[in-house]
Amino acid sequence: MVNPELHFTRAEYAARLAKVRSTMDADGIELLIVTDPSNMAWLTGYDGWSFYVHQCVLLTLDGEPLWYGRRQDANGAVRTVFMADECILSYPDRYVQSFDCRPMDYLSKIIADRGWGKRTIGVEMDNYYFSAAAYQSLRHHLPIFGFGSGTHDDGLHGVEHPARDRRHLSVLVLLAGHLHA
Repeated sequence: MVNPELHFTRAEYAARLAKVRSTMDADGIELLIVTDPSNMAWLTGYDGWSFYVHQCVLLTLDGEPLWYGRRQDANGAVRTVFMADECILSYPDRYVQSFDCRPMDYLSKIIADRGWGKRTIGVEMDNYYFSAAAYQSLRHHLPIFGFGSGTHDDGLHGVEHPARDRRHLSVLVLLAGHLHA
């Protein structure tokens, strides 16, 4: 295990996670998929110039966050995030720029294998780093769960869930304002 040089204390990261989890819980989000590089850095310390390939942080209501990205970028995650090595997950290179197998297909399997397939999931719908193809892949492989936006009126249409009628999920609004907090 590499001992990363963190820009903030572990207590600071714990406070940030608690703040986001509190909002997730209030909004009925059980798993948050964070794809914006600045939000990933704010939550975990991840610092890498690999935003041109699929990567994200998975955050549940408890436990350590998980970093997910291309296998070669996992080396950078090991050196920059506060989490242990087992919290760094990667997809094989054959998923990069492929139309036959997509990184979010691989992520869907990870989510299902961890028993998270029936959770309500929040994603950054209005974000450059989360593509329509990524959304379609997740919906295709995990059709049982509900998706929430966090920045728009997604409203979890067609999903029976307590958060369904909310007009505005605030988790990602909280993340978007993290640099000003």
